[in-house]
Amino acid sequence: MLFKIASVAALVSSVAAHMAMNEPCPRFSPNCATQPQLPAGQSYNYNIKDPIAYDGPVFMSDVPWPQPVASWTAGQPVTVGFQADGAAHGGGHCQFAISYDNGKTAAIVHKVMEHCFFNDPLDSNTAEVLEYTFMLPANVPASSNAQFIWIWTNAVGYRELYTGIADITITNSGGSKSYTGKSAIYPNHAGYDTIPEFGGDYTTGLSLYDNAPNRVYC
Repeated sequence: MLFKIASVAALVSSVAAHMAMNEPCPRFSPNCATQPQLPAGQSYNYNIKDPIAYDGPVFMSDVPWPQPVASWTAGQPVTVGFQADGAAHGGGHCQFAISYDNGKTAAIVHKVMEHCFFNDPLDSNTAEVLEYTFMLPANVPASSNAQFIWIWTNAVGYRELYTGIADITITNSGGSKSYTGKSAIYPNHAGYDTIPEFGGDYTTGLSLYDNAPNRVYC
């Protein structure tokens, strides 16, 4: 009986909370410092840390916030933040992407491969890194209706997929009309390859990202 109780407790602990983006604020997170008023008929997503269903949509909502949650400038640094109370599952691969069609397609603007949420290989559930600041490419086109997308494939644990989508604006004083980047991919989801547990090999699955086709926005 003690073994069963301990096993259940461990299982509950392993699935109760995962990593979730909170900057820029994803649709319809209740955990951001600030967020727009909810659209009519929508409610806060208190399950925002859950993995994405294997054969469901790759985002928890296709309904945008009624107004952007961030205004970014091409060629300038941007910061992406995460909640501090999530399970980091030993890190893994994180993609950061932009979309101009509500997430139907997305192009990579930054990646943190192998040790996302950590500084070095570490089989831990406690994240060391909760913010990433990177330069938004100078040639991403301007838009008043763009989306920022985070995609995470965990290193340790059940083979799952975690995503977040936030509504943003992008300005570009240079007037660029075209951006080419690797297409975002969604491992461990229907229609995509499954990346196995890393088992200490943090290069696991990297070829899938390297071989992703280019996505051109123009």
